Amino acid sequence: MIIQENVPMSEHTSFKVGGHAKYFIRTESIDDIKEALQFAKTRSLPVFILGKGTNLLVSDNGYNGVIIQLGKFFSEITDLGKGMICAKGATPLARLARYTINEGLAGIHKLAGIPGSLGGAIYMNAGAYGQEIANCCVSVTSIDENGTVRERYANECSFGYRHSVFQDIAKRESKIPEPAEGIRCNFLSEIILSATFQLTPAADLGKTAKDLENEMQECMTKRRNSQPLSMPNAGSTFKRLETGAAETPAQIAPGYYIEQAGLKGFRIGGAEVSRIHANFIVNAGGATAADIKTLSEYVQKTVTEKFGINLHREVILLGKF
Repeated sequence: MIIQENVPMSEHTSFKVGGHAKYFIRTESIDDIKEALQFAKTRSLPVFILGKGTNLLVSDNGYNGVIIQLGKFFSEITDLGKGMICAKGATPLARLARYTINEGLAGIHKLAGIPGSLGGAIYMNAGAYGQEIANCCVSVTSIDENGTVRERYANECSFGYRHSVFQDIAKRESKIPEPAEGIRCNFLSEIILSATFQLTPAADLGKTAKDLENEMQECMTKRRNSQPLSMPNAGSTFKRLETGAAETPAQIAPGYYIEQAGLKGFRIGGAEVSRIHANFIVNAGGATAADIKTLSEYVQKTVTEKFGINLHREVILLGKF
């Protein structure tokens, strides 16, 4: 177990912004995790579980708590046979998706372009191009703040659109009453150790591994052509809508309303509404976390005023803003 102090979170998030974390602990075993949790408890500090930081905005003031990140030990993939695999929580989702393609297994191969870890993907029920983590998930193994390891079957995980039971646990265990705008001090969502998936052999669908590769590449091409991948960002800023506004087409894409509001390219400080995809806020150069948060709030306010629609952030906020 490696414990570091005053670690700049700008080095661990895709936005490339954020202040320092009081403690940053990388763990390589379940015993390490238990020790890290005890470390936080004895100091009465909140804990946040960090994957790859691709859906996270950390305050410029930093995080006065303990960041726990799973190390390389937690990035293994095991073939269980008959289309079933087990992957550990720190496994990059892109590597997992590509592994399934190489094995000729369909179900999550279109998720290769999502940059986060499996743990984060489970937590958020990540999805793209008609596939979601929940679709093929059989079970999830996690560890709670007391060091107790437990396994949940998929029907116990409360999967929904960008939602899982692990988010509910984080809210219950938070020391900050809900709602707490701009503050996420999780102590503690359970730490996702691994998940098993039941996938479908490509042959059962009348396809080959090459067909799965082509489908994945098609999705990657769409992503490259429609998203600002060359600029620091955290993916979609706002969650999709259930329905559109009464006087506009039945669109559920937040980017549609943001663009119709004339906000593409709008900037506050170094933060900008992407000129490529309006539902992305990018660090256009020298942005602060405050710039990004303020811009997201401005977008929410403008869309509400123009269309009567409330946009809800998908990006997680950490620390006091």
